[in-house]
Amino acid sequence: MAAGPPQSGGAAGPLGPPTMASQWNPASMAVAVWEWQDELGKWRPYSSKVSNYIEQCMQSHQQQKTTRALANSRSISLGQVDPKLAPYIIDIATLAQFRQDTGTMRYIRKTLCPLDSAPAKGIFWEWINDDGCWTAYETHICIFLEEKFSNRIPSVDLGIVGLPYLVDFQSLVQINHVTGYKRRVQRTLGTPYPTTPKAGPAHKATACACHQCVASSHAGPMHRYRHSMINLPTASNYQSGGRTTMNSVGYLPYPKPTMTSAKSAPKLNSTWVQPAAPLQLPGPSSANGIGIPSVPVQIQKSSSMNQAFAGVTDPEQVVKKYVETIEKPPEEDCIICMETLTTPSGYSETSESKSIKPTAVGKLKKCGHIFHQLCMFEMYSNGNKDGSLQCPSCKTIYGEKTGTQPKGKMEIYLIPQSLPGHQDCGTIHIIYTINPGIQGPEHPNPGRPYSTRGFPRHCYLPDNDRGRLVLELLKVAWARRLIFTIGVSSTTGESDTVVWNEIHHKTEMTSNITGHGYPDANYLDNVLAELAAQGVSEDCLNM
Repeated sequence: MAAGPPQSGGAAGPLGPPTMASQWNPASMAVAVWEWQDELGKWRPYSSKVSNYIEQCMQSHQQQKTTRALANSRSISLGQVDPKLAPYIIDIATLAQFRQDTGTMRYIRKTLCPLDSAPAKGIFWEWINDDGCWTAYETHICIFLEEKFSNRIPSVDLGIVGLPYLVDFQSLVQINHVTGYKRRVQRTLGTPYPTTPKAGPAHKATACACHQCVASSHAGPMHRYRHSMINLPTASNYQSGGRTTMNSVGYLPYPKPTMTSAKSAPKLNSTWVQPAAPLQLPGPSSANGIGIPSVPVQIQKSSSMNQAFAGVTDPEQVVKKYVETIEKPPEEDCIICMETLTTPSGYSETSESKSIKPTAVGKLKKCGHIFHQLCMFEMYSNGNKDGSLQCPSCKTIYGEKTGTQPKGKMEIYLIPQSLPGHQDCGTIHIIYTINPGIQGPEHPNPGRPYSTRGFPRHCYLPDNDRGRLVLELLKVAWARRLIFTIGVSSTTGESDTVVWNEIHHKTEMTSNITGHGYPDANYLDNVLAELAAQGVSEDCLNM
C-alpha cells in the first residue's frame, strides 16, 4: 500500500491552471482536502500537491465523461504527480485507492474545509515521532488546533477529539495524559490546498470538536464499493514501525517533504523535551525499556535472499498455470487496469509479454474472478516472482506465497508475567532483529541500502493454546519472509526501510492505550485471519 503531511514538498503552488474561486461567489466555495482511510478508520490527508492533482482529475472527469481523457476518465495514477506513489491508482467509480503490486485497497474521500481554515492558509500542525520526523495531525484536529491557537488559548485538551493528549502552545509540546510522555509540536506554513465548489458529495471538516462531529468525521460519504472490496482490519490491527506512544494520528502513504521544503517552513520552537521514563518491571532490562525475566526458547534465522529466489518461475507460465482463458468476457471492468474486459488491457502498450495478447481475458481457477491476462502478467511481474499468484479481488492465493523480507533473526522467549486479559498464563516474547543491508533484485530499489529503524522489534503473545498456534504460524510466515518488507514507512515517510507487512503484532505488553497492546479480546482471531490471507493457516503445520 506505501507520504508527507499536508506539506506539498515541491511545487510552489497548485498544479495546473489556477482555480476559478475569484470568479465565483465565495459562499459557494470551499477548500478540498483529499484523504485516504487507514486500518483504524482514520482519514489521513494527502499532501496539498497530491490533493491538487486528484481534485483536477475529478473535475475533469465530471466535465469530460464522454471523452477518453485521463486514462478513459476511470482512474487516476498518483505516480503522475509523485513518482514515489507510482504503485497507487485511484478508481474514480468506487473512490478507492488501489496498490497494484499488493492488491491493497483504501477508501478515499474529499473533505471540504472553510476558506478561512488552516488548510486554506497552508497552515499545518505536526508532532514529532521517535525518528525525529514531523507527522501531520488529521485535518479536523489541525483546524481545531489552529482555531485555539489563533484565539491565544495557552493550551488545549485533545480529549475532546478522542486523543489522550494536552497540547501546550506556549512550550509547543504534546503531553500524554496517562504516561506524561512529551513530544514537540510545531505550526508550519506550506502550500494551501485547492479551492473547489461546494456542490457534490464531500465530507465537511470544521473546528467543532463535539463528540457528534468527531464521530461523523470518520463516517465518510456514501460511496459505491465493488463487491470484491476486502474488509478493513479492526482498530486493534493497525501496526506502525516505531514507538507506539501516539499511533492514532499521522500515518500517510507518501514520503515526507525534502529538507529544502522543511527548512522553508517557519519553526516556532525547537526545544527538545525529554520523555518520561518507561515502566520498569522486575527483572533484567530488555531492549524496549521493559524489564522482563525471560527464558530463551528458540532462535530462527531467515533464509538467504539468493537461495529464496533461485527458482524464479516465468511470469507467462505462472499466468497460464492458474488462469483459464475466457472467449466471451463479461461487460465489466478489470479491477487491475480499470479498463472494460471487452477492450484491450491498459498495459497493452507497456507490457513486455511476448505471448499474451492484449485482449486475452482469463478466470482464476479456484475463485473464478476475471481479469485481463496481461494485467495478471504485470501484477506478477511487479511482485517478487515466487511462482505464486494472489487474486487482487478476494485475496485467494495460488501456490505458496513468499515475501521480500530481508535476512534476520526471530528469537522466542517465555515470560512468567501474564498479559492483561490473559491472566491464566504466561507470555511469549518474540524479538525480531534485522540489520541494515543492501536491497536485492526482489526489492523496490536493487543495489540501494535499506535501513532498519525501530529494530529489534519486541512483540507479545499469551502463552496459551491459541497464542502458541499463532506463534507456530508466525514461524511459518517468518520462514516465508512475509512478516516484514522493504518500502516506505507510513510513520516517518522514510523510503528504503524495513516495515511491517500486514501481519499485525502486539508491541506493548502492559496496556492498550494505542491499540498495540493488551487487553484485546479480538487480536488472536484477527491475526489468524491476516495470516490466512497470506496463505499461512493450520494446514501449513500438517505439511
